[in-house]
Amino acid sequence: MKPVLEVKDLVAHFYTRRGVVRAVDGVSFTIHEGETVGVVGESGSGKTVCQLSYLRLLPEPPLRILGGSALLEGGLDLLKASPNQLRSIRGNRVSMIFQEPMTSLNPYLTVGTQLCEPLQIHGLLSRKDAAIQATAALERVGIADASAALKRYPHEFSGGMRQRVMIAMALTTKPKLLIADEPTTALDVTVQAQILQLLRDLQKETGMAILFITHDLGVIASIAHRVVVMYAGRVMERGTVDEVFYQTQHPYTQALLRSTPRLDVDQGKLSSIPGSPPDLTRLGDGCPFYGRCAYQRDACVRVYPPLRLTPTQHAAYCHLEGLPR
Repeated sequence: MKPVLEVKDLVAHFYTRRGVVRAVDGVSFTIHEGETVGVVGESGSGKTVCQLSYLRLLPEPPLRILGGSALLEGGLDLLKASPNQLRSIRGNRVSMIFQEPMTSLNPYLTVGTQLCEPLQIHGLLSRKDAAIQATAALERVGIADASAALKRYPHEFSGGMRQRVMIAMALTTKPKLLIADEPTTALDVTVQAQILQLLRDLQKETGMAILFITHDLGVIASIAHRVVVMYAGRVMERGTVDEVFYQTQHPYTQALLRSTPRLDVDQGKLSSIPGSPPDLTRLGDGCPFYGRCAYQRDACVRVYPPLRLTPTQHAAYCHLEGLPR
């Protein structure tokens, strides 16, 4: 499979009055055609900021991109792209579903206007042709009476329907990469399952790559092929779903899995991760998970852990050789 996006050693910090916030600190991952990569971690781990950084959707300053690269389809480095190049890519070759559709959709514009805009900008379609494609997009995501829905405003839709509108908007230009930022967080379980199945069906139909950001390991298990586990702006572990879930190599990933409710075993009292995520303005030279790790040792606080890589490219950054089960 051909890589759609290759992010290598991305470093993006916020410069604030309180100090330098190391929000993204040397992140690397690759996503291929037709593949779904899940990015998982606690709130504040850098999952969303990482994606917004290489898409250049955050104001600079306070953000500064200090290093790395983000190659789109093996060619253009998004970190070096001009504003005009980025405008032609965002919403076209790369689309994003944002976390909360009610705040992402413009309440003053009809759904039809918002769906037609990217088609007219990127596809150079007439208003009539854009409306035809927008109607087809709404029908594809399961919205009944799509032509009438184009004339409605966001507040006239339920949460699940608004999320479907966001998906339709992201897919109208047939992107190579779809970034889904926690698209099911505010939805009930039934609607969540419908949205996940919709994304699977659309991926099978179009062959697009999906980067799925979430803190829900259950969602990751059901939709992703590979997983990137982030903590404190860094990648802790990455590998296939089976490797990360059943051959866990990092204590943080193990702690996340233990704190997730399961139906197939009797867990007794649900485990939790002690402590809180670190202050990103005061990170030391060692492992950022040191203070909360059950297997901490002296080296962890002094030296950042080395990369441990298996022959299948299952990667983890940890001083511990062989995680106790």
